[in-house]
Amino acid sequence: MSGTKSSLRHVVLITLSAAIGGFLFGFDSSVINGANGALKAHFNATDYELAWSVSLALIGAAIGAFFAGKIADALGRVRCMLFASDLFVLSAIGSGIPFGIPDFIMWRVIGGLGIGMASIIAPIYIAETAPAHLRGRLGSMQQFAVVIGIFVALLSNYLIVQIAGSANNPMFGRIKAWQVMFWVEVIPAVIYGYAAWKLPESPRYLVHKGYLDLAKKVIAQINPEGIDEEVESIQATFKNKKPSKFTDMLEIIDGKERVSPILWAGLGLAILQQLVGINVIFYYGTMLWQSVGFGESDAFLTSVISSGVNLVMTVVAIMLIDKIGRKPLLLIGSIGMAVTLSTLTFCFMSAGADGSLPGHASVIALIAANLYITFFAATWGPVMWVMLGEMFNNRIRTIAIAVCGLAQWFANFVVTWTFPVLTGEDGIGVGPTYGIYSLCAIFSIFFVAKFIKETKGKELEEM
Repeated sequence: MSGTKSSLRHVVLITLSAAIGGFLFGFDSSVINGANGALKAHFNATDYELAWSVSLALIGAAIGAFFAGKIADALGRVRCMLFASDLFVLSAIGSGIPFGIPDFIMWRVIGGLGIGMASIIAPIYIAETAPAHLRGRLGSMQQFAVVIGIFVALLSNYLIVQIAGSANNPMFGRIKAWQVMFWVEVIPAVIYGYAAWKLPESPRYLVHKGYLDLAKKVIAQINPEGIDEEVESIQATFKNKKPSKFTDMLEIIDGKERVSPILWAGLGLAILQQLVGINVIFYYGTMLWQSVGFGESDAFLTSVISSGVNLVMTVVAIMLIDKIGRKPLLLIGSIGMAVTLSTLTFCFMSAGADGSLPGHASVIALIAANLYITFFAATWGPVMWVMLGEMFNNRIRTIAIAVCGLAQWFANFVVTWTFPVLTGEDGIGVGPTYGIYSLCAIFSIFFVAKFIKETKGKELEEM
């Protein structure tokens, strides 16, 4: 019994260490929320320049996600994490000292590369380390860490604004509050690097590279029973020593070589998670609430409350995912998001000529927005990442997740770039924009019902 407890403690510790990358993923991607308004004013940027400043980091994330699988296969999961940590440190320092929009974008893209790598390597590492009966909960730690990162980023932004009075006010001599917001990230980035340095390598990577003795030592710390059988089972899933390639994801269907249906399912999950517009709340929430009549301080506080809801409901998801299952949670989330996003659409449609909402509409919009976050955080937020980590077999996992990660970040980029443009002076407005997100949520109901298969409780070698 003591050995079992020791093994479980070891698994939890390495999972939490790997999930620090998720914290940085959430922090780095959301810290811009509090700075984008001040950044726009500081550089007198247009709506398009602001859109590029926020969204191009996501192109970096897409590139980082795509190459993370290759780096992880070539150099190992742990070295991939260490590289991501270095990128976060560079981005945090550089983003706080930009000379203009172009170099600010460059530093944000560097951070985006780290985000993309962290978003892919953590679910791979956790899925390859956790026992099947705990994989859903431990895999959800990645998303839990992401939402903690979002919460801490928005909370630190709020506290900095409370101290400085405004995001564009100086805090230390000529150093403005929005610059300090970025520098805070250096602390968790360094912690991530140290934690990754202490992690054991993934046993599946070690087996794949032929380091069987090392793999057995790592497996013994996770599950001391049936070590040799576990190694043989992992070996059997690697049919050859060749690196994963795109053609591995093709199948012969009706006599023709076509993309595997499981990859289409993964791509659909990855893309739809973003097309419902969740990151508009976390990237532009402060500006969004100011645009409909909230003061700067209230808008910052509203973003903190929303991220708090996100955090609490992710805990609920961790408690439910291995009990209810992945597919039922996705269906519940899709239905809930469809209803709440439709409500937000109607509320924003009622905005006056100055963009502000009438009394009742503003209250309803605030409630609907937080219910929308509730449904997302308890379902699609963590479930998508858990399923990407476990739905593919060992032979294609890293390259399949890389492709899905690329698609996920590109969808994130599209939503993030289009929001300030669609809601700006020459756009269609906030109401119709949320109408688009509502349609995507409705479509996700039918997609999950038809194309997603349950993975709860299955060993990775069964996929």
